[in-house]
This record gives sequence, C-alpha cells and structure tokens, in this order.
Amino acid sequence: MEEIVKNIKHYCNSLTKYSRYKTREVFVGDIPLGGNNPIRIQSMTTTDTMNTIATVEQTIRMVNAGCEYVRITAPSINEAKNLGEIKKELRTRGYNVPLIADIHFTPNAAEMAARLVEKVRINPGNYIDKKKFDLIEYTDTEYQEEIDRIRDRFTPLVRICKEYGTAMRIGTNHGSLSDRIMSRYGDTPLGMVESALEFLRICEDENFHNIVLSMKASNPQVMVQAYRLLINKMEAEGMNYPLHLGVTEAGGGEDGRIKSSLGIGALLEDGIGDTIRVSLTEDPEFEAPVAIALANRYKGRENHKAIKEIDESPIDPFNYNKRKTFSVLSIGTGNVPRVVADYSERNITSQKDLIDIGYTYDKQNDIWNLSDTAADLIYLGKNILPFDCPDNLSIIYDFEVWQDLKNNHNSFPIFSAQQFLDAKKKSDKLNFVRISIDDSSKPFLDQIKNDKTVVLVLETNNLAGMVEQRRVFFDLLQNDVQNPVIIKRDYSSITSENLQLYSATDFGALLIDGFGDSVWLSVDEISSGSSSAYVKSFIRKSETKEKIINRLLFNILQAARQRISKTEYIACPSCGRTLFDLQETTEMIRKKTEHLKGLKIAIMGCIVNGPGEMADADYGYVGAGVDKITLYREKNIVKRNIPANNAVDELINLIKEDGKWVEP
Repeated sequence: MEEIVKNIKHYCNSLTKYSRYKTREVFVGDIPLGGNNPIRIQSMTTTDTMNTIATVEQTIRMVNAGCEYVRITAPSINEAKNLGEIKKELRTRGYNVPLIADIHFTPNAAEMAARLVEKVRINPGNYIDKKKFDLIEYTDTEYQEEIDRIRDRFTPLVRICKEYGTAMRIGTNHGSLSDRIMSRYGDTPLGMVESALEFLRICEDENFHNIVLSMKASNPQVMVQAYRLLINKMEAEGMNYPLHLGVTEAGGGEDGRIKSSLGIGALLEDGIGDTIRVSLTEDPEFEAPVAIALANRYKGRENHKAIKEIDESPIDPFNYNKRKTFSVLSIGTGNVPRVVADYSERNITSQKDLIDIGYTYDKQNDIWNLSDTAADLIYLGKNILPFDCPDNLSIIYDFEVWQDLKNNHNSFPIFSAQQFLDAKKKSDKLNFVRISIDDSSKPFLDQIKNDKTVVLVLETNNLAGMVEQRRVFFDLLQNDVQNPVIIKRDYSSITSENLQLYSATDFGALLIDGFGDSVWLSVDEISSGSSSAYVKSFIRKSETKEKIINRLLFNILQAARQRISKTEYIACPSCGRTLFDLQETTEMIRKKTEHLKGLKIAIMGCIVNGPGEMADADYGYVGAGVDKITLYREKNIVKRNIPANNAVDELINLIKEDGKWVEP
C-alpha cells in the first residue's frame, strides 16, 4: 500500500501487463462478485413492477440470455413490496436469480426492498439530496451539517442491509449529482467520486462492507476518468470495493454498443470491473450478450506477449489532455482525427467504388460530392487508382509503387521503419512510416522526430494491442516526439458484433486519453456470427466491407467526442419508470432529426437522470407523466406537460425557434 500511495496516478495493477484489479468479495444472494470471481453480467427489467407476471417472464428471458443478476425499479413503497411477490413467483418457477431493487428518491422503498431482495441500488444524488441546479456556497460547518443530515437519513437502510445480509450498490450518476456536490466539486469526475465516498464512509462507520460501487455517465470519457479516480481515492483510504461498470444513456443499435464498449472496454483493458451492465435502448435480453462478449475477450488475456514495463503513466489519467503534435498537411494538431479507408484488397474500377467511403461523382458536371462521413485518406497498397482522385482525398501507396508513379499529385508513400531510414527518395510533404513497439527505441525516435513530413502509423499484433500501443505513445511522450500518429488495427475473420465491440474499445480507449490523430481499420472478412435482427440491420447485403468500416470509424470518433459527423442521441434504456415507449419514440425522433449534424438530443423515459444528463445535450425530451412530455433546452425546462402525440413536433419547433434547424 505504501508504494501505491506514493504513485498519485495509480488506478490499476499494471499499465503494461493484463491483471484483474483485486477487490473484496461481495455476496449478492448466492452469487458472489469481486475477489477471484468472474465478471458478472446483469441487466434491468423494463416492465411495470406492479405487473408481477410480466416482470417474472421478462426476468426469465434475461436469465436465459445470460444475466446473473436482474435489477427491477422500485419507485415507491408499493413496487418495493411487490418485489417479494416477483421473487416468490420466480422461485416457484425454479429461478433463483438474485434480484436488485433500483431506488432513487424513496428511502422508505429502499428500506422495504432491503428486507425482500438480495441487493439494493441507491443513487447518492437522488436518495436524500435534491437537484434544482442551485449553486450554494457552503461553509465547512454548513457542509458538515449536510453530511450529518445524510447520515441520519441513510443509516437506517445500512443497518437493515446489515441485518438481512443484503448487498448495496452505491451508484453515482454523472447526470444526477446533487446541488451540494455540484457547488463544491462541480460537474466533474471528482464530484462523482466524492458523492459516493460520502455514503461509503457512513457504511464503513457502521461496519457494513457488503457494497458495490459505480460511476456512470453518458460521456465515456467522464465515466472512465471517474472509475480511475475512485480506485485512486479508495486506495488512499484503504478500501477496495468491487465495481459495477456501465455507460448510462448509451442509446441503441450500433451507437449504443460503440459507446458502451468504449467506456466499459477501456476499463476492462486495465483489469478493472467486477460486474457489467450494458445499457441499450432495446429489450433488456439484448443487453446481456453484448456484456458477455465484452467480458469474454479478457479470458486468457494474461497470456499476452510481454510489453516493456513503465512505473508511472506520463499522462494524467484523471483529466483529458490531447497529446501535443505538429501538423503534417491536414494531420495533427488543429485538425480533427482523420479516417483512413483501406482499399488494398479491393480493385477499384470506377468512381462509383468510392461511394462506400462518402464520395459521389457527378459525371455531368465533373465534380465530387462529399458526405459528412467522407474518408480523408485512402490506402491502395499496390493498386493504382484509374481516375483522378477527389481533391479532398489523399492516396497512400506502398513505397515501391509510389516511387515509380509518373504523377504523384495528392499521393504519398508508406514505408516500414527501416525502409524509411534507407530510402533515397521520399515525399517532401508527407511520408507515412509504419512502426510497432519494436521500433520505438530512442535511436529511431531521435532520427524521425525532427522530420516535419513524417506521420507514424502505429501497428500491433499483441493480444493486448491497445495496451501495447498506449505504451508506444508513452515512449513518444517521454522522448518528446511530436509527429502525428495514425492508430491502425487489423482484425481477422471477425463477426460483425465483435468488430464493433473490439474496435470501439481499441481505438476509443486511446482516443479518450488524448492519443491518436487518425484511425485506420483493416479487416479481411466480416461475418454475421448471429441471426439476430440487430446483426442483420448492421451487416446488410448491399453494404461492402469498406462502407461498414467507414461508418464504424466515424461512429467511434463521435462516441469518443473527437469528431462530430452526425446528430448524437443520449437515450436511456427502458425500465419500469419509463412513461412512454422509448424505442419507438427514439426512432421517431431520430428519423426527423438525424440530419442535424452536431446537435445532441437527450431522450429520457422519466426525470430520474434527465436534467443532469441533459446538461450535456442541446435539447431534452423527458417523460413527465402518462402521455405527457416536458421539453428542455440544455438543463432548463422550456415547455411542460405537452401531450405526447404532438411532442416530437414541438421539439422540432423548439429547434427551429433557436435557428438550429436545417431542412433534410
């Protein structure tokens, strides 16, 4: 512990060797988590908790899909009482899955549920505190008085959990930090951590340790920083409670999977996490397979090829700072991350072949039209483009081909590290140099770091590829190498589902730490791997591999908040509190607004996390009652209790009033 405390940046066992972060074991019913147990999978019902049979049958579907714990909302004491009936019916049908009561505003419901189910989740920001977006200046004495008030209200639940052997999750949500926390710590990862620690310290004073913690946010970067900081703060206080991982309000479809993988995967890469819930705006039985796929990737990960060790991270893991680079043409500092399209295995015969990466040729006027997701560079390898390239698209050729080109306008060579050092002919504008960790020695870096034409293409074949590439970025920082870097990943014979999850993790985990000036994804074959309706919608017969990859890379950059190319939706998963059909409404709003590039729209089933998460959105659409919607502009209410049947039109009118609407 002494060694850990000295390292103020510490948050995992190792930055170079995969190792599960060891937490204390906590029993949730008969299924323990933390300690040496596998990563546990869970999800949450979307049914009305008062409808016992519907909730039981959905729970069974979730268990059959792989859920080891099932969470059920209990917004009032009546729902809390009915958890006993749900549990009884499940046991009658032969299902012993531990149940978790989800509590936000109602201590009496929590105290009832703690006597009936295996675990209770409370949100510190909602449980006792209020959120009215009031900034209050507290003296230290006044702040302590607030903590004492929390202690008085919270201690009865702690004692009930202790008496009944009930586990507790203290689940902080970025979107529902209390006014008290916001006033002292701001809307920050530190505020999230302190919100949980205040409640955790009360539990420890009561000698209650059957606790799980979570730090959820709709922004994966905030979420990752908060978990890292939580571990750091717990270690300073001699704590090691297990962690529940999740990105809240991730949305559905590809966007939801990418956002979830980016946040959850970045932590799993460092051995962090004891249980996972992937929050999708879909039926809950579709969440567990995604969480299972994420967790399974790390089975056997400890056998990866050794990576040279580093004692302390050269970056601040709790705050975002973009790695400083110089610019080479349009790559590097001052530019959004660039997207590379790989056509080295595809024979281009006409301009139509570039439609897949966002370029449409108007033959009559001899002009190219670009979409918002048009790739910036195209790698042809040894192939030759049979027509003039669009001015916005740069071509990368293998050095052997490039050096013999008669016309190399907008074309640039790519070398191996040794090729570049030996080459007599180079571009005077831009040279791409492939490197791996074996090339990141100081002598090589010293030779290229003063060459303002060099962009590095960072590759890896390590099982722990993200960690190895991060280690190279550490070398670049320590040697003051400011050349831009393209992150390149290669996957072989991968299913469409795993391609989404793995690439979002591998690129995203680096991007949210400020690493990478461009992304390049190469896949030899993408298979469906599943007959699910979701997979069929992702990998369409009419889509080429290049089109799928191009869309995926832009979506990863959007999820990492590095390059905005479309409307972003912050959509919560359904639960028993939801006051309208989230899936149907989200799709309806998406169809009418998806052309509004850069706009963020939050779609919330109820008020629980709505206002806070919407502080990060431009507009919010929130369930306020049965068939009633309240509209927000950022965190401020604009229109209350609008009839649901015309609320989407009212949202569009609001966007138009603000001058942010454009016709599709």
